[in-house]
Formats: sequence, structure tokens, C-alpha cells
Amino acid sequence: MRRLPKLLCSLLLVASAGAAAGGAATAAPPAASGAPDTRSVTPLGQIVPAPASVRPGGEPYAISARTVIRVPGQSREARKARTAAEQLAGVLRPSTGYRLPVTTRGGRDGVVLKLGGDRGLGAEGYRLDSSRASVTITAPKAAGLFYGLQTLRQLLPASVEKAKRQPGPWKVAGGTITDEPRFAYRGAMLDVSRHFFTVEQVKRYIDQMTLYKINTLHLHLSDDQGWRIAVDSWPRLATYGGSTQVGGGPGGYYTKDDYREIVRYAADRQLEVVPEIDMPGHTNAALASYAELNCNGVAPPLYTGTDVGFSSLCVPKDVTYDFIDDVVRELAELTPGRYLHIGGDEAHSTSHEDYVAFMDKAQAAVGKYGKTVVGWHQLTGAKPVKGAVAQYWGTTGTEQEVVDAAKAGTKLVLSPANRIYLDMKYNENTPLGLSWAGYVEVRQSYDWDPGAYIKDTPSSAILGVEGPLWSETLSTSDHIEFMAFPRLPGVAELGWAPASAHDWESYRTRLAAQGPRWTALGIDYYRSPQVPWPGK
Repeated sequence: MRRLPKLLCSLLLVASAGAAAGGAATAAPPAASGAPDTRSVTPLGQIVPAPASVRPGGEPYAISARTVIRVPGQSREARKARTAAEQLAGVLRPSTGYRLPVTTRGGRDGVVLKLGGDRGLGAEGYRLDSSRASVTITAPKAAGLFYGLQTLRQLLPASVEKAKRQPGPWKVAGGTITDEPRFAYRGAMLDVSRHFFTVEQVKRYIDQMTLYKINTLHLHLSDDQGWRIAVDSWPRLATYGGSTQVGGGPGGYYTKDDYREIVRYAADRQLEVVPEIDMPGHTNAALASYAELNCNGVAPPLYTGTDVGFSSLCVPKDVTYDFIDDVVRELAELTPGRYLHIGGDEAHSTSHEDYVAFMDKAQAAVGKYGKTVVGWHQLTGAKPVKGAVAQYWGTTGTEQEVVDAAKAGTKLVLSPANRIYLDMKYNENTPLGLSWAGYVEVRQSYDWDPGAYIKDTPSSAILGVEGPLWSETLSTSDHIEFMAFPRLPGVAELGWAPASAHDWESYRTRLAAQGPRWTALGIDYYRSPQVPWPGK
């Protein structure tokens, strides 16, 4: 597939946007006779993440009362595509006031979703063709159609996100977008252990991240302050270990049905859930729940502070591995995705020898139940099993054991804390978050290359990127949104857009155009002074 060089892509964006201030399309003069009417139309390239290829041209398509969403076919993939089409219709109907029926009947008008086409696009790629008669999205798999629909959504005016009828018009610029992701793994992590977030709060965050083609939700389900998933064979983990949180609040946990609902909701939005049970450290909630997991046989009190590195499962005890086997088995049964995260970070109370022995057995348990091991990058200081994934959260990209593991075949997910830890303060005046990795403004979060970050590591070792959001200081959806936006879309662009499209000046303009959409969605975002927000 043709990829635009960075300079040409930037020139096209500027030209198609009419050099609009703040990234918003300017009001065009009335169209000349016979020329396309581009008034109130978002240029094809003015989306986040930046698409791989854009060819503007032709008349725009206007969604109207006659528009039908067509998803022909009866295959399993077609049924998944219809689910995505219904989700889009659910967004558009309140604001447009149109019926927008979803049908399996074929046709060349309306919004047409076609499975098949260019296999070279891969499982997540798509092509969007817009003309006066229709918008047609073609993809080899349902995932690509879903991502094409997220692009279509961004090409419509921001007011389309509102819950009440708006005046329109609802035009999609003419031309073609051909698109596929740079990396297979594009993730966001939510820490539900330091503070507990309900199923509905998790769903809200899922809706926000999938608008930007994030495809992985990493749930940090256990830590010193709380255990958040029911385990039938060890019930006190949830009922007692989940009974509090940072600051001493009531905590909470997910029943198995709650977790299944999160997994189902995520899957309907092409999102894979990666559950994490942190071990052998970050385990005080488990140690407080069961005395036998402690080397001295004495359960410590529940913990509501924010210190790290003081807890450890008892490595020599056989019961420790009975516990791990049970927890991994039950969690694997609930999780249809490929990965299970076993933490492994900040195990300061575990000797190196014990850590290596423990991680050998923990990794074996994950493999026993058919999952791929993911661990924080300290796993590379032990012996990563074949196929394991290490999640890097350092700040320099120079750790030799990470480089050696990558060269030996361990894949890396990059989450450098001084770049994309979404809980880092923007500046010294940010009311939420932490600053141990420094202050992380929007440009710093965006302006780095995952393919070249870990020095002396082959770019083929990089599986993707993930933006973790730790919750020591966060307890509401408002808090999540303020810290995630506007940085999470940058994580998404780093994971999706081709390296040739990586350009801060272009990005900050496209990011600014997202502000009205977030306002329409009720997202309380940080108005970074580095971004030319409309009306600023």
C-alpha cells in the first residue's frame, strides 16, 4: 500500500484544511457551479490517529433522512460488522434525528460496509471511499470495518456526538483513505486496584479509547490496596482483600459475571482484555486475606497507603503455587484473549534468587492454561519463557537485560513512564497525578518513536505501545478523563500511524480539532497550552 512521505502528508493536510487556525475547517465561500461543495466538511486527513494514505477528491457524501447503513452477508465476521454498524447508528441517530436503519440488503447508496477486498491490509486495515452517492468502507475483517467506522465518525462534525438533535449538515469529505496500523498492540491500562472503578466506569473508558483505535485494555486487578476479581477457590481475596482502597474508601470487586460483561463489551468494540494479577510483590491484599500465603503465617493488616515494594508472596511455600495455579486457572477460564499479565515489578522484598525461581513457576502456570505471559520489564531479569511479552516502564530505554531479552525473542510493549504514563502530572500545578517520572506535557508524551526507543533493539521486537493510568490519586471518571485526555490519543497515534506521519505540528492541529468532540461527549479534558484549541 502507498504511504505518503511525511512532508507530502503535511502539505496535503494543510492544503485540504485551508490552513485553518486551531485545526478547524474554515467556512468556505459558496461553491462555484459544477465544483464540489466542501463547506462544513472535515478534511480526510484531519483525524487522529493519522491515516496511512489520504487521496482527497470529489464531492462529499451527505448523511440524510434517506441514508441506510448496509452490511451485506451472513458470516460470523458480517455479524460482528453489523454490531459495529448498530453502534455507529446509535451514536448518529440522536444528533441527526434520522432513522439510519441497518440492513443486510446490498446496494450502492448510503453507508456501505464490505468484508473482503485487499488482503494486504491485514486484519485491522480498511479503505474508506467517499463520494456523492455513498461512503463505502471495505476491510478483510470485521476489526477493520470497526476502525473505518471510527474514522467516519471523526470525519463528521463534533456535534454528531451530542445526545439531542443538532442542525447538521452531516457531510463526509470526498476521496479515499487507505489505512492500517503500524503496531499490532495498541493498549491502555486502567488501575482498578488503588481505587476501584465500576463496570459502567470501565465501559465509559472503553468507549473513549476505541474511538482512537486502541485495541487492548489492560486491567490491573490486584495490588497492595485491593483485590478486584472474584476467585471461587479463594473467596476472601475479593470479599476481604477487595474491601478497601487508597485512603480507606469502601473498595469493591468484580464478580465473575461483572468481568464477563466487561470482556463482552470490550470484544464488541474490537478490544482485547488483558487481566493482570501482580506477583510476587504488590500482594498485600492477598497476604491480608490468607495468612498461609505469608512466610510467618501471620496476615498483615489491609493497606490503604501508596508505598511500594514492601510485600511479597512466600516463595518457598508449596501453598503459594497452589494459590497461583487456582487464580491463573480461574482467570484464564474467564478471559478469551491471548494474554495474562503476571506483573513482576518492584519486588523489592524478594531476593533475586527467589524472584527468578518464582517467575519460572508463575510463567509455567500461565502456559499451562493456554495463555501468553506478559510481565513488567523486570521479567527480563529472570528467564522469560518463549513467546513472553515484557512491558517496559522505564525512562531511559538503556536497560541491557531488556535489550538482551528482545534480541533473544521476547516481544516488548513500550510504556515509558516519562512519556506515556497517563497519571504523571502535566506540570507542577496539575491537581491530580504523580511526578516521580517528571512532568509529562502533551508534546513530550507524543514526540518519541517507539520503533527506535530501546537502543540496540531490533524494531521487529516492538509489539506496540500502552498508556498506563495508575489510580493512586484518581477516584472518578472525571479524574480518568482529565489525565487521559489529551494524551491518550497521542498513544493511539504512536501505535497506529506510520512513522512517516509522525509530526508534532501536524498532530497538534489535528488534536486541537478533537476538543469540541470531547466537549460534546462530556469529557473533561486538560486544555494544554501547547495545543491551539478552537476559540483559544
